[in-house]
Amino acid sequence: MTCYSSPEDRRLAETLEARRYNAMKARDAETLEDLLDDELVYTHSFGDRDSKASFLAKLREGFFLYHELKPSIDIIARRGDVLILTGTMWARATVGGEDRIIDNTCTNIWAKTGGNWRFLSFAPTPIRR
Repeated sequence: MTCYSSPEDRRLAETLEARRYNAMKARDAETLEDLLDDELVYTHSFGDRDSKASFLAKLREGFFLYHELKPSIDIIARRGDVLILTGTMWARATVGGEDRIIDNTCTNIWAKTGGNWRFLSFAPTPIRR
């Protein structure tokens, strides 16, 4: 099922997600500092969670190394200044020194605060293939 609120919302979602994923792959903590909401809840596929501060600290220290990231957006729902994106995220990464293939369906939430879009939540579910 593919559903978009509007073509403008699709473009906005694709732009925001591309900036975030590109910054993650490049370990660009400065860009992520601007994109991530101060109240971020980033849930990982094994169930552990990071706040904005802990996610950025781990990224800076090399705990997360993203070698390949292949996201998709299948459904976009917009409610005022909130974008709810449902799709997938496949990655080849090194996490805590362990090489992993990450294959998730996920829900991502962006919220507009202070005139800027901020990434508020990542909630993955591993896909069994």
